[in-house]
Amino acid sequence: MTGNTTFDRLSAILMKDYKLQAGQLTPDAPLEALGIDSLGVADLLFNIEDEFGISLPPEPVQLLTLGDVVRFIDELVARPQGQAGAPAAAPPAALPQATSPTVP
Repeated sequence: MTGNTTFDRLSAILMKDYKLQAGQLTPDAPLEALGIDSLGVADLLFNIEDEFGISLPPEPVQLLTLGDVVRFIDELVARPQGQAGAPAAAPPAALPQATSPTVP
């Protein structure tokens, strides 16, 4: 994958850092099914900050699939700089903290 879409860039991170195969990476792929637990999501979010040059909000968000992560990134990238808070479309975490990947 050599494109510049958010999904392509996220996929490149996942293939490099998590040793996942391109065929496993689809927008509807659950993060847990890819072997990415809540600690893995926290690590992934740090990589996303670096790759996309964004700062993540302190509010927890529920990210269950790769598509959720892509939408979350796109909303943060589109937000005017300095605007605080999680994107409106990102629902607050509904699962217990131990199982819900959250933004640090």
